[in-house]
Amino acid sequence: MDKDFLKDILLQVKQGSLHIEEALNTLKGLPFEDLGFAKIDHHRCLRTGFPEVIFCQGKNPEQVATIVKKLLPACKNILATRADAEVFAEVSKLCPEAKYHQLARCITIDRALRPKYKSPVLVITAGTADLPVAEEAAVSAEIMGNTVNRLFDVGVAGIHRLFHHKHLIDEAAVIIVVAGMEGALASVVGGLVDVPVVAVPTSIGYGSSFGGLAALLSMLNSCAAGMAVVNIDNGFGAAAMATAIVRLKEGKR
Repeated sequence: MDKDFLKDILLQVKQGSLHIEEALNTLKGLPFEDLGFAKIDHHRCLRTGFPEVIFCQGKNPEQVATIVKKLLPACKNILATRADAEVFAEVSKLCPEAKYHQLARCITIDRALRPKYKSPVLVITAGTADLPVAEEAAVSAEIMGNTVNRLFDVGVAGIHRLFHHKHLIDEAAVIIVVAGMEGALASVVGGLVDVPVVAVPTSIGYGSSFGGLAALLSMLNSCAAGMAVVNIDNGFGAAAMATAIVRLKEGKR
């Protein structure tokens, strides 16, 4: 549950506009709510600063919509990843303000003032084919409250394209580098900056890339210091890591 939501409940009880029994009934979902097919972690926002994210893959549209419905009363921002148009259609029935980011395959419900954090997060891709994963990272980072800049298609095959945008790199507090093939861009960027770099290998590439394994191993074996690596195609995971870093930087734990 959102911290502001809890504060509002306590204030209403203190002012006498909400009975204790009603407050207890409202808060009975803490720390989680059992729906049978899912156990919603309402306590996640209090622990980590952002509500539980819905991973739609493997869930049917009705299940996703039910989870969204349970999160809506207490969460200002909601994020669902790996969603398709059918899932969005079901969610939008109960929440018309929901937005579908087709390229990122994400659904967002944004009811909070943003950006919450001032430190810029820069999302870089090696190629255009990496955009779906990069957009998942960018959209996720934005709904989590970050200021996000994008720099796409600046891979090592034409490294001058990257250097042309050096000002964006220099301004960033955290950089997310999304690359497939051999994944070399992450090492290049890591060698240029003194800020954390989160590397995201993608499954883009010919046969010997082994669905992103080649890029993953390249990033894990990078000689560039200060670089973390998330799983293949895990744009959301990169955004979560970047947000954690920004929160520490700005003292908003």
